[in-house]
Amino acid sequence: MEAAFFDLDKTVISKSSSLALTRPMYRAGLVSRSSLLKSVYAQLVYLLLGADEKKMDRLKESMLALTRGWERDQVDGIIREALSELDPYIYLEALDLMELHRALGRKVFLVSSAVEDVVRPLAERLGEVDVIATRVKIEEGRYTGELEFYCYRENKAVAIREVAERDDVDLAASYAYSDSITDLPMLEAVGHPVAVNPDRDLRREAEKRGWQIRYFRRPVRLRQRLPQVSPPPPRVAVIAGSAVLVALAGWLYLKRSASVRQPA
Repeated sequence: MEAAFFDLDKTVISKSSSLALTRPMYRAGLVSRSSLLKSVYAQLVYLLLGADEKKMDRLKESMLALTRGWERDQVDGIIREALSELDPYIYLEALDLMELHRALGRKVFLVSSAVEDVVRPLAERLGEVDVIATRVKIEEGRYTGELEFYCYRENKAVAIREVAERDDVDLAASYAYSDSITDLPMLEAVGHPVAVNPDRDLRREAEKRGWQIRYFRRPVRLRQRLPQVSPPPPRVAVIAGSAVLVALAGWLYLKRSASVRQPA
């Protein structure tokens, strides 16, 4: 079997999948003003002053601690409802490529550093798409406040190789798409790497190696392109679920930004 692995943010979806959820949730009254401001403040501090690895780790621990004890089913309901209201912009070129790969018998994956609980509801609206993403630790249906697997940098390649071994995927004949130099290990894991809307460092690396470079320029509303899905589950434990989403989204965004600013 062959496969096609797509990074999510800025490759399939035109914005950050996690952070895009916070603003509409706040407008709908799902996120408290203080929670939203804390997340934004943390991002501004990093952008203006920077942060070393120790500071990022402390931030990660404090944000993940907020999730401890929340029920996973409740969080899932919140995320699904938020996604149904958000109607994110998806690159038409990415959707067409997914359809082409499936028509050619390849298995399609979304590979993201975002939390699996955020990525999977979106993937379900894109057709036959499997998910490789960050996993948070769950015990007895509740968040423990710990990460089980962080799907980022080298870990994306590790996860892809594990899936390839499990599903008998020929990586040499497979494809990978990403916009970021942080996904270099993921692109190196396949025989057909493609830089999509690449950042400066990835564009330079792709040109040096002779990799294909593509530019996706046609974002479309998901509802315009795909059929409507069934109504989301009832809203429950709104503030609790929102705190989980804001905490995880904020830290994952900051971690990605920190690594992008560091030399490859």
